[in-house]
Amino acid sequence: MRSFPNHPFIYFELKVFKRLNCVIGMHSSQVSTGSEVMDELLQGGFERDIITTLYGPAGSGKTNICQLFALSVVRSGKKVIFIDTEGGFSVERMKQIAPENTPDVLKRIIFLTPHTFDEQRNAFEKLDRLMSEEIGAIIVDTISMLYRLEMGKSDDVYKVNRELGFQIAYLTEIARKHKIPVIISNQVYANFEDRTRTNMVGGDILKYGSKCLIELCVHSGFRTAILRKHRFLPEGRSIAFRIENEGLKKIEKNGSS
Repeated sequence: MRSFPNHPFIYFELKVFKRLNCVIGMHSSQVSTGSEVMDELLQGGFERDIITTLYGPAGSGKTNICQLFALSVVRSGKKVIFIDTEGGFSVERMKQIAPENTPDVLKRIIFLTPHTFDEQRNAFEKLDRLMSEEIGAIIVDTISMLYRLEMGKSDDVYKVNRELGFQIAYLTEIARKHKIPVIISNQVYANFEDRTRTNMVGGDILKYGSKCLIELCVHSGFRTAILRKHRFLPEGRSIAFRIENEGLKKIEKNGSS
């Protein structure tokens, strides 16, 4: 077999070609988040075949990002399965971001509303039966609400954590099997060793089950999204934004938007 000569120009061309193939493949496996802010952070959007977890305190933008993504998927011609454990989905918010055709958008979102941790498991077990080529994404907002309630009343912490692990494994299987993004929102609690940081509810179970982790932080007048884990982007990337009627608005370093 004839080999390429060891020539710097040819070597450079090969590197560029490989990089181009990588970039093309990267974007073909991503779905727009429905927000230029989040698309910029993720260099294209959410990955199709993994769990992405958004975590942060109340008011940090988790549900806003989930609803923007649901709208984006519907506009692409697909349907969305939205598992709402807190009753946080806002029709009024959807009217703000999709004022022209809100009823049509809502018809293409399949809502599941579990009220207990057992019902959450049952909702996840329904997913395989609900899946079709029409389904473009699954959103769970939030994964931890009913888990925390169950932890508060159970004497068997190990059993509850094992059940959460099974639920995450099931979502992972769905994402891989159907090659769709699964987006999870999650709550946080105070880190008593480091007051500047928060811990994600569910700890290592969620960390290991999620291939992408995005931390959302609240500041005076704005929020930040920080990439804490990703398969091909550097950890620590961040972007500042404001929540406006139309969606998310990026804030530049000088404070302008």
